[in-house]
Amino acid sequence: MSKVAFVGVGRMGSNMARHLQLDCGHDVTAVYDVNKDASAGIANELGAKDCGTLGEVTDAAEIIFTVVTNDDAMRAIFLQDGDNLLSGSSGKTFINCATLSPGIHKEVYEAGKSVGAHVLEGAMASSISQAREGKLFLMIGGDQEVFDQHKDILEQLSVNLRLCGPIGKAAEVKALVNMVMNINTAALAEGLGLADSLGLDLEMVCEIFAQTGANSRVLETDSGDMIARDHECWFSAEHAAKDSGIAAALAGEAGINLPVNDATKAQFDRMVTVGLGELDKSGIAELTFKGRGPSA
Repeated sequence: MSKVAFVGVGRMGSNMARHLQLDCGHDVTAVYDVNKDASAGIANELGAKDCGTLGEVTDAAEIIFTVVTNDDAMRAIFLQDGDNLLSGSSGKTFINCATLSPGIHKEVYEAGKSVGAHVLEGAMASSISQAREGKLFLMIGGDQEVFDQHKDILEQLSVNLRLCGPIGKAAEVKALVNMVMNINTAALAEGLGLADSLGLDLEMVCEIFAQTGANSRVLETDSGDMIARDHECWFSAEHAAKDSGIAAALAGEAGINLPVNDATKAQFDRMVTVGLGELDKSGIAELTFKGRGPSA
């Protein structure tokens, strides 16, 4: 069993920590979060140290998982002057699980390599409940040897584990996953919004969608919430906007046009602009149903 630490103990990180300690027997020795209430709560629950510095986290564990919000947060915990996770990190392994740009994963990988630390990316395509149950879908990027060394603990978190290639490749695949998911979400919101304006029975429409080419995973997870206006946050509109933006940036680098992704990103950006960014991505329906929205 490994000594494990977590940096970023929001909805996903905290439940991954719970699973590894309570269900798998690993020792979660330390946690860190800019939200001190969150880190104090999970530290008390698991008997871990609520660290005041990043260096304390690295000192306390062999494997450090990070689940942070964006590239800037990732850069801050690894690359800032003074206190950072790479201080005294020789021989330690970092598994970085947030949806970030491939570029920042490569920066951290090279910085880790220069001080003798190992770095993997562990992109997640799953929900909070799956994090708690150890049923994530994990896409890994990094060196084969490091992946093989840590395959056991990764499999304990994942129902389906896939090494996508060198560092950065998992982030590319995850960007594609979220791009298509976001497009499907926006399309479903428009379809149901139009159906509603036509006076159609929305349950009937969803049943027909499920049996035709309109079917999607998003239909299963989000349609009921869109109809009921229940947008408790599992994956925020703000994160959807960020992830569609990562895909747009990759398309720009590749020299291709993604007009549907661009339109979808514009919708999620609009949600953020009008104050709906903290809603679940299903909240995009608030922009497509008549009589809804921030001005309704």
